[in-house]
Amino acid sequence: MDDDSPLSRWERRSELPLGVASLLFLFFYAVLVLAYDLPEEWRDACLGALFATWALFAVDYAVRWRWSEQRLGFVRTHWLDSLVLALPLLRPLRIVKVYDAVQRRHGQPRFSLHARVIMYATLSVTLLGFAGSLAVYQQERDAPNATILTFGDSLWWACSTLSTVGYGDVTPVTPLGRLIAVGLMACGLALLGAVTGSFSSWLIQVFSREGDERPPGS
Repeated sequence: MDDDSPLSRWERRSELPLGVASLLFLFFYAVLVLAYDLPEEWRDACLGALFATWALFAVDYAVRWRWSEQRLGFVRTHWLDSLVLALPLLRPLRIVKVYDAVQRRHGQPRFSLHARVIMYATLSVTLLGFAGSLAVYQQERDAPNATILTFGDSLWWACSTLSTVGYGDVTPVTPLGRLIAVGLMACGLALLGAVTGSFSSWLIQVFSREGDERPPGS
């Protein structure tokens, strides 16, 4: 039986609007960073849209915290929402949560657990990589002795960082840029571990089934 509490109803109704707000945040942030020669009124409009998305997340967080009656326990059990509220660059990850909610709403997911882990990790890497590239490019492009001079440089750096390769041909030189790099490194290690573990588990299951189907004595 579905949970029909006020908290559950609110979460079901707010999933899609917050997912749209996540996409809008990423769009307006990209406009601010990539079109930095925008007229002042357009920049103000983009900043206002970014603040509006943060306000939506703040209202959602406050409502769910109030209705959960968990107090500090809510912060622990909803750690992703807490991070999204505090760190705007993680806001696009709400799109992954919305996708998962849509899958559950249609009954049994069409993909296996292993396939879903890989899909969610890929989507998370794409969103984090793009958001991280924007943030690092914003910090690095005008810094003295910077090596990340174009958005293409920033995308290349984000790919090598998230994949844990780290060529070192372009690196952030500003304190905030390096802080973002540490976050991307941690996310890259975690997501790579999730994908590798899921793929290894799938291989073990396949080989186990082949062993069970093999005739005795073969």
